[in-house]
Amino acid sequence: MLGKEDWMYIKAQLESGVYKKDVAEALGVHPRTITRALRRGGPPSGKRPLARKSKLDPFKPIVDELLKAGVWNGVVIFRKIQEKGYTGGMTILKDYIHPKRPLRLSRATVRFETPPGKQLQSDWGELFTEVGGKRTKVHFIVNTLGYSRRFHFWAAGSQDAEHTYEGIIRAFEYFGGVTREVLVDNQKSAVISHRIGDRVEFNERFLDLAGHYGFAPRACQPGRARTKGKDERMVGYIKGNFFQCYGSFDSFEHLNQLAERWLCEEADRRVHGTVKEVVAERFLKEVPYLSALPAQRYDTSYLDRRVVSWDGYVDVCGNRYSVPDRLCGSVVMIRVGLDGVLSIYEGEIKVAEHRLRSVREGWVRVPSHHERLWREALHVEHRDLSVYEEVSEWNF
Repeated sequence: MLGKEDWMYIKAQLESGVYKKDVAEALGVHPRTITRALRRGGPPSGKRPLARKSKLDPFKPIVDELLKAGVWNGVVIFRKIQEKGYTGGMTILKDYIHPKRPLRLSRATVRFETPPGKQLQSDWGELFTEVGGKRTKVHFIVNTLGYSRRFHFWAAGSQDAEHTYEGIIRAFEYFGGVTREVLVDNQKSAVISHRIGDRVEFNERFLDLAGHYGFAPRACQPGRARTKGKDERMVGYIKGNFFQCYGSFDSFEHLNQLAERWLCEEADRRVHGTVKEVVAERFLKEVPYLSALPAQRYDTSYLDRRVVSWDGYVDVCGNRYSVPDRLCGSVVMIRVGLDGVLSIYEGEIKVAEHRLRSVREGWVRVPSHHERLWREALHVEHRDLSVYEEVSEWNF
């Protein structure tokens, strides 16, 4: 920058007939710098010009609040401020957020690159949100393909074994094929224990699921759940994007319908930061390496045995459901589907079916189940009452 002494030198040289380019060369500046100094009538004042106003300026406090709340997804923030009246572009927003990213709390994640079709990483996430007008804890299972990074997620009210298996199956159906192995965390629905020598004892039913679909089960080392880095990242992505875009849901069914649409319209179309490809396009390279789905879907229903009580009912989930009275005292098999339908079997034969109800709604009974019991209850034995008359007369 030119100083006062430089300005005095410029004036003296020009007044003596020296060319501007020669003055500039002597000062080591561009000739245009000399021209601007002459136009100003002096050296630069040292004050920076006022920064131009940005369309983002009125919305920066909103952006800062979202960042403070842990929302770092640019698309979500962009939509939020658009709702507030922002008419600017995404680039300005990204330029504002980028210098702040070092402030974001994070932990290093180990990612292992896998060949196409080899691995599906499975894990659960959870958060509270509004479902059916009530604040509800939502569990969602995320299944991510190791090669293409395409993922599927499904939400439920529980993360038990039946919902874990259902989530994996739905992911295979969404992808249209099966990977050679599935990497899971150490939840009891999949892993019983880790033994000496890296041997893993898997849940028997999870092994049954693996055999049905033809994949090899794999488990993370204890305390090393984040070796499922790709899937861990997607759990955070869903929380920071999908659940920020949709703040409430009419039901779990409504939530999962929106999830399917969001997966197709946004998640599949994103450019992945690591592989630098559109996820849906990279997935096309992985499709030929996926195994075909089995002809018959695996039954994820809850299975157990019950003893039928003397009055012809079985106890399930805190309520009572009728069965044919001829089975009183017998052991029956119950099957509870994720759709809330209870089926009761005598051997291989279904003898009753009910829809699960809360205890407040009362016991569930089919009248025809207890016809014999009612007949016996209504049967009254008639006795000769003369003996009672004799006793009565003797007392008098």
